[in-house]
Amino acid sequence: MVSSLNMIDVSRVTPSDSSETLTLPLTFFDLIWYKLHPVERVIFYRLADATRPFFDSVIVPNLKSSLSSSLSHYLPLAGKLVWDSLDKKPTLVYSPNDGVSFTIAESKADFSLLTGNKPFPTAEFYPLVPELRTSDESASAVSFQVTLFPNQGFCVGVAAHHAVLDGKTATMFLKSWAYTCKLQHASLPQDLIPIYDRTVIKDPNDIETEVMNQWKSKLKIISDVKSLKILPTPEISPDVVRFTLDLTREDIQTLRERLKRESSASSPPKELRLSTFVVTFSYALTCLIRARGGDPKRPIGYVFSVDCRSLLDPPIPSNYFGNCLSPSFGIKLTAETFMGEEGFLSAARMVSDSVEELDE
Repeated sequence: MVSSLNMIDVSRVTPSDSSETLTLPLTFFDLIWYKLHPVERVIFYRLADATRPFFDSVIVPNLKSSLSSSLSHYLPLAGKLVWDSLDKKPTLVYSPNDGVSFTIAESKADFSLLTGNKPFPTAEFYPLVPELRTSDESASAVSFQVTLFPNQGFCVGVAAHHAVLDGKTATMFLKSWAYTCKLQHASLPQDLIPIYDRTVIKDPNDIETEVMNQWKSKLKIISDVKSLKILPTPEISPDVVRFTLDLTREDIQTLRERLKRESSASSPPKELRLSTFVVTFSYALTCLIRARGGDPKRPIGYVFSVDCRSLLDPPIPSNYFGNCLSPSFGIKLTAETFMGEEGFLSAARMVSDSVEELDE
């Protein structure tokens, strides 16, 4: 059962310095996502002293004031996506006095259950994420919700439009907000100040046109290509549960050593790129396939996103604002490859090769 939620207030937070107008065109990296479901996060903070009076008088005002200050460095997040009838693609526009939606709520849910390792219904998270407003004419860039769990803690829910920012930019903003909230009037470190220069994204092969043509082909039956409404996503069954599995540093090192032994004993032996990502992704992939079971001949595949900022030629700054992601695929595989004794090693070989290819 979904936990009851009391909505306390919905307001707008504007940047503390918002005298300028800013317009950002979307690149082909952004356009891939413009109709897809927003990225949603819930960040929990345990605080036994989180009473309603303390929440109202200290936590919420501090979060709102530091958010306002942080938005002055990230003006596009307070803006919206629009699509002028004469333009070939949407544009991200910020105008003075634009702001983000900021919801305040209170929950009776079990904070320890939501932040622990025991299974719980996935639907328990839904009320903690704010709605991202979209319509045919415009779409918000981001929205926030702060929810109190009395005498347990609070959480910050974020809904972000994926055509506006990727995980790298989202994390950079959240770090800047946390930095400002903690240190108040201190200047942001240079690595947390975004760069908006779109000319760093080169498109000599006109990938942008290809992306838009693909969208037109997909949407011609179900939606107007210029509508900025997000496409509906399938509902998740109420029977679906969420739980957390921990892999400690020691666990990962044990798995890494196991892969080294198995790889050196295989024929032919091959040195693998056993980064923490390769080890963890390969292990999770193998466990998921084995847990699902079923027909060993069934087709499976994997995909992970790659931050391309350092991989482009020339590389672009790590604090570039926007999307700069590319998928890495492993497709046309069968489950039996991962279900045998060497399944984990097979997965690590494939994922290691996928990562190695990024350097070429």
